[in-house]
Amino acid sequence: MGLLEKIYEPKDLRRLDFTELETLAQEIRQKMIDVVSKNGGHLASNLGVVELTLAIHRTFDSPHDKIVWDVGHQTYVHKLLTGRLDWFSTIRQYNGLSGFPKRAESVHDCFETGHSSTSISAAVGFAKARDVLRENHHVLAVIGDGAMTGGMAFEALNHAGQSETNMIVVLNDNEMSISPNVGAMSSYLNRLRTDPRYDKRKEDIEYLLKRIPGIGTQVAKMVAKAKDSLKYLLVPGLIFEELGFTYLGPIDGHDQALVEQVLDQAKHKKGPVLVHVVTRKGKGYRPAEENPDIFHGVGPFDTETGKRTKISAPPTYTTVFGETLCALAKEDPKIVAISAAMPSGTGLNVFASQFPERFFDVGIAEQHAVTFAAGLAFGALKPVVAIYSTFYQRAFDQVLHDVCLQQANVVLAIDRAGVVGDDGPTHHGVFDISFFRIMPNLVIMAPKDENELRHMLYTALQYCGPVALRYPRSVGQGVKLDETLMNIPIGKAEVLRQGKDVTLIGIGPIVNLCLLAAQELRHRGVDAAVINLRYVNPLDRELLIHYARLTKHFITIEDQVLKGGMGSAILELLEEEGIEGVAFERLGYDGFVDQGPIPQLHKVHGLSVKGIMQAAERLQLIRRVAQS
Repeated sequence: MGLLEKIYEPKDLRRLDFTELETLAQEIRQKMIDVVSKNGGHLASNLGVVELTLAIHRTFDSPHDKIVWDVGHQTYVHKLLTGRLDWFSTIRQYNGLSGFPKRAESVHDCFETGHSSTSISAAVGFAKARDVLRENHHVLAVIGDGAMTGGMAFEALNHAGQSETNMIVVLNDNEMSISPNVGAMSSYLNRLRTDPRYDKRKEDIEYLLKRIPGIGTQVAKMVAKAKDSLKYLLVPGLIFEELGFTYLGPIDGHDQALVEQVLDQAKHKKGPVLVHVVTRKGKGYRPAEENPDIFHGVGPFDTETGKRTKISAPPTYTTVFGETLCALAKEDPKIVAISAAMPSGTGLNVFASQFPERFFDVGIAEQHAVTFAAGLAFGALKPVVAIYSTFYQRAFDQVLHDVCLQQANVVLAIDRAGVVGDDGPTHHGVFDISFFRIMPNLVIMAPKDENELRHMLYTALQYCGPVALRYPRSVGQGVKLDETLMNIPIGKAEVLRQGKDVTLIGIGPIVNLCLLAAQELRHRGVDAAVINLRYVNPLDRELLIHYARLTKHFITIEDQVLKGGMGSAILELLEEEGIEGVAFERLGYDGFVDQGPIPQLHKVHGLSVKGIMQAAERLQLIRRVAQS
């Protein structure tokens, strides 16, 4: 029985000496490697925080003390130390352990964090609640340097420093988010890591300054000015000090004893404290250390070699998008691309290598990315912003005011649209149609396959005005790609199958289920028309009205929530046109969706041939035909 099997709750760690902690750290790393190699998951980030997590749980008393993790994908170690070892093999599986903090799982998960840069805001909330209720416990936010590129983190730092409440921010600095960090904050933290002058401690400087005697007002002012000058020259973390934080660090995040010592020092200081911890992403597993971006979020792999398990399949929609954008950019020098810290995940890494002067990675700053794109557009360029659907939620206002209101010529590439699988509810892209559809002037399109994706991207770049192009995480349909790209008329749907009894309407690759269901319905005596809607905004009003009057039965299917989705848009159209007597069934999601394999999630929520057949039964189509 190893040491890990003897850890049932964090207090069990306090009976271990540092030699035993080294052994425990090795066991934890091996456990994570073994499980993630089978399930997939966030490996490199968790390997990098083993000693830090051990130190936090030995220094603080969770759940009495509140620990908020940002982004949350580095909480595997935390889960192993808080009573979830026996359940750990189910992580990111359907009905299994979440890959992120989840309040329903454990009292040690005090706040759920699936998007970056939120932890400090939440921690300030916990700290202020404690103060109002006159309670006595510590509040800790653990945030990565990648998440520090998000503006929300600085809003919270500003508030915390002004409020002077007792709380601790642990800045886990591993020089990475998903891809290597960019921007001025990254450069600043790099200087803190590497400049030897920063070995000089703040306390030493202040001690020397206090020994200068005060002899009059003018001298006192000179001393104060000299103190500030010396601090700027010799003291690390001045940006945090000026925001009102006591800065401690930088320290080696893999030195267990040192981290515990500094954390203990931090918990006894008054006011907000920032502890700067330097770690190595992928620590302890050579393939992850050498390729931290690949092992940030990785699928199943061979533990000996680190090589991913290869499955023969068509290219992903993301890959096709990236390659098509590069091909178009070769012909049009005005095309530029923007990423919010995810060039690899969005397929823009190839664009970045081919057109470095036309590629912009703005860090984890989706709001800035969108408004920046609007500025580029009004500067006569053709910007393409590639962001995951779930992260576009953060840029709602910027899309509405800065792009749509001004009708900026911006292409919003919505990657990971629909359910994305094992990352769960914080990462599913099932809300974008609903919140984009309400925006005036915005064209919304979705392709049925990777070939149509190429034509839609071409169309979007030819269009004068804002366009949102959504596509899923999955591999393509394996269709042949046309060499010549062409415009798809804005607002025009595609009839894939004629029929007179019922109209099956889909959008995106899920429309292929409609074709399969139509074949099954034909065997049951039902003649089904199939429409690839292609555009949610504007709708093909003429075509939809024609089929509403012809078949008088509609079944819509969409990889998106029902409220405000494609089905809702068509119902609104029928109401606006005064068309009555159309029996209607909508298939989609009703709220948040749990984690699990994409095909399983589709099946559970009725996005399947069986689900369409059941909808036809509810419309009494099958029964009516059988009786006739």
